[in-house]
Amino acid sequence: MKRQLRALAAAGLLVASSLVAVALGGNASADTQICEQYGSTTIQGRYVVQNNRWGTTAQQCINVTSNGFEITTLNGSSPTNGAPTAYPSVFFGCHYTNCSPGTNLPIQVSQISSATSSISYRYVSGATYNASYDIWLDPSPKRDGVNQMEIMIWLNRQGPIQPIGSVVGTANLAGRTWEVWRGSNGSNNVISYVAPSAISSLNFSVLDFINDTRNRGAITNSWYLTSIQAGFEPWQGGVGLAVTSFSANVNGGGNPTTPPPTTPPPTGGAACAVKYTANSWNNGFTADVQITNTGSSAINGWTLTYGLPSGQQVTNSWNATVSQSGSTVTARNVGHNGSVAPGGTASFGYQGTLSGAYSSPTSFSLNGATCSRN
Repeated sequence: MKRQLRALAAAGLLVASSLVAVALGGNASADTQICEQYGSTTIQGRYVVQNNRWGTTAQQCINVTSNGFEITTLNGSSPTNGAPTAYPSVFFGCHYTNCSPGTNLPIQVSQISSATSSISYRYVSGATYNASYDIWLDPSPKRDGVNQMEIMIWLNRQGPIQPIGSVVGTANLAGRTWEVWRGSNGSNNVISYVAPSAISSLNFSVLDFINDTRNRGAITNSWYLTSIQAGFEPWQGGVGLAVTSFSANVNGGGNPTTPPPTTPPPTGGAACAVKYTANSWNNGFTADVQITNTGSSAINGWTLTYGLPSGQQVTNSWNATVSQSGSTVTARNVGHNGSVAPGGTASFGYQGTLSGAYSSPTSFSLNGATCSRN
């Protein structure tokens, strides 16, 4: 399953007083609790720990230590034939513009001479979850948005859950035989390596899994490694699950591949246009947002950012993952509307509270490019 931020499937009010917010980029010197939906902090001056609750509005909290984290509150629950509730995790690299301190990622696969990692987990019984190690890659050195390739290493699977796609064979890596699954979640391709039994700790070569994925034709050496992450995907239960240690090292010195040519920016203005339609009342409002791809190339995964006028606060959303930090709103596509063909549209909406007179936002940016207004 995809862990880069996904949609909230149900509407719900995020009560600010119930959340312990930790600013992005903070440093955890002592145990730190994070309850904010996408809250994160850094450990060891090298890694980022994130709560990353994307599949439910129910509260989830993690306790961050100097070596990892533990899930301390998990009120969400999801059907086992669908997506999990979250992906609390620790990572090295870049995840939606949140980059770990001093990281050398993204780095082109051909430039990697070695990539190693060590992970230790603590498991619990009576819950449905997987312990998943994620490796993210993209044709471009991407620091934001959805990457095109996700490698998942399932070190423990509990309950009636399974990876995306279907079984395509086996692989002998890290001294073990893994069942290999391959498929797509609608936003990115996924290759999953599933352990036959629970593994509580592993010291291994990340590059071996990348090379196996390349040998299956899913990527090339010109692609970029953007992040490596370790955590849990809980469906039901999971309090007490913990990453007790994590380390990752990626070294350059390989054989660089000439980067693929970049597509020149579209002429005649921005490559996107936004139509914003709102309905307001005394203390609330709804907004319908339509994004049009006015460029000549397809958009594969989008993030729309803009500022809400003073007195407006998002409470719930549909057809996008919508979060708000101060006045800045960030909306990310869900699985079914991440690809937008030239001339095509993607739409989402949300509800919010209102204090004072209503006005609509005036400036929008899609994947870093300024959009015109419809």
